[in-house]
Amino acid sequence: MANITDIHCTGCGSPAHFDIIKQTYLCGYCGASVEISEALKQKQGFRELRAGRLKNEVNKFNLFSASCSGCGATVVFEENEALSSCAFCGRSLVRKEYLDTDGLPESIIPFSITQDEAAQRLKEWCLKNKGKPEAKKLKNLIPQLKGFYLPYELVRGPVHLTVSRMSSQSVYSCEGFLNDEFVNCSKQLDNLLLDGMEPFDTEKMVEFDFAYVGGHRVKISDISDDDLAARISAEARSSYTPSVRRTLESHAVEINADAGSAVRYPVLLPVYYICEGNIMAAVNGQTGKVSVRAEKESHYHFLPWWFKALAATLALTGAAFSAFYLFGIGIGGALYISALLGFFLFVVAMCVFSDTTKNKFSVESGRKIYNSGRQTFRRERGGLVQNEEILKRKVKKPVYFSDINGSRRPVELRFTTPVRIIRMILLSIIALFLPVFPALLINGFNLSMINLSGSAVWFCLAVPLVPVFLLNFGIVRLHDNPWIYYRTDSGRKKRYRKKTRHKINKETVKDILMVVFVPPASLAVWFGIISFCVIVYLTAGYDV
Repeated sequence: MANITDIHCTGCGSPAHFDIIKQTYLCGYCGASVEISEALKQKQGFRELRAGRLKNEVNKFNLFSASCSGCGATVVFEENEALSSCAFCGRSLVRKEYLDTDGLPESIIPFSITQDEAAQRLKEWCLKNKGKPEAKKLKNLIPQLKGFYLPYELVRGPVHLTVSRMSSQSVYSCEGFLNDEFVNCSKQLDNLLLDGMEPFDTEKMVEFDFAYVGGHRVKISDISDDDLAARISAEARSSYTPSVRRTLESHAVEINADAGSAVRYPVLLPVYYICEGNIMAAVNGQTGKVSVRAEKESHYHFLPWWFKALAATLALTGAAFSAFYLFGIGIGGALYISALLGFFLFVVAMCVFSDTTKNKFSVESGRKIYNSGRQTFRRERGGLVQNEEILKRKVKKPVYFSDINGSRRPVELRFTTPVRIIRMILLSIIALFLPVFPALLINGFNLSMINLSGSAVWFCLAVPLVPVFLLNFGIVRLHDNPWIYYRTDSGRKKRYRKKTRHKINKETVKDILMVVFVPPASLAVWFGIISFCVIVYLTAGYDV
């Protein structure tokens, strides 16, 4: 596989590997770089050579094609093979000679699993999942299992991503690398079903030769370039969705992917396939992995922003009721105060969550995909044996970028770090019990003298305001303002803090003095200061 898809150094000819941070291919032997545009030119030349070779070979084989009048699928087969119906929709086929090599691939992964072995793998899946309705119906359809070489595009190269949380206004840029991702090029087939039987072992990929397809059906690509580009972008989003969700700490994320700089290779992959009504199943013709599509659609509900505001209100109101009850207020009084507080919190929560109006109520439908697990098989001494190693998709970890002091640099984003959570909780506690701390100071830290009823007025103000702070900071602002870390020139990790200049000019000083000493604003300020001092004095255990 390495000889087919590798980008090679223009200097020494060794394989070059993509560096996500530098956005170029680097030779591991001499250190030279190969630009993305040069890599695309290399593979374009390779494709032209392969196309010329195929044109010289096509006349050696008596190949025909069948075009389905129902779904439009085109299948290539040998001259002596008779096909009476389309395996993808069941309609009759119309035969015609096939000489157009533009749709033929450059590489192929040959079949390693026989049809009988594929049928046995499907029977084993039905036995293990006998409680599923799909297994009961699929068991009777196994004789219809047929093998195909299906058209795919092997995508390898950089992918540019912009990601964001649906509940946030911030958008982040990151770079990734699609390392041998296969994209299905058949419009009649279910993409999720075919994804369920992957991955393939790309080390067994070889250059295409007509000899490999002898005795096998070959389906031709039948999607437009625009549709293929959309599928490649969807594949990139799917590959990086788990990582983005972990970083942004949310399942509700939006991802835009651009893989226009990636190299693409048309390939054929071996698949055994069944399609009968709503029942669809596929068996990987190389590894024996089984994939089955659910017969019925499942529905997924996304909660609207106002529902989250209502849920937050109920949770905070319940917490307030518990606090009032623990402080000795009766159930009736606690319910009355909590109800008034709940109305206030609901208004505040609606205002806070209104910044997340992209979270709207919606219902999405789709079919679940079942598979036989991660275990795969290989042929050894004429039989199938389980692979010791688990085949995994080669998805490179995305690298996030941000503007650091005027230059675009790789960074690490952190949101709900332990330090931030602890600081948020401590600030809430300090705000709630602010009069207690100076009260302890003036009574010589005598806890027995502390009179919490002296802070009743303060609690009436703080109890509704602290939840507002938690909602605003802990849910909205925290996810709009991540901590950003980058590597200095010496390699040390450092947190980036934007430089803010606070200039105290004459106007600022003048405004402060007017608020403090010029009525009527000064009257409110001094009333607040005196009231707080009285609250502290009473909380300390002294009488006025």
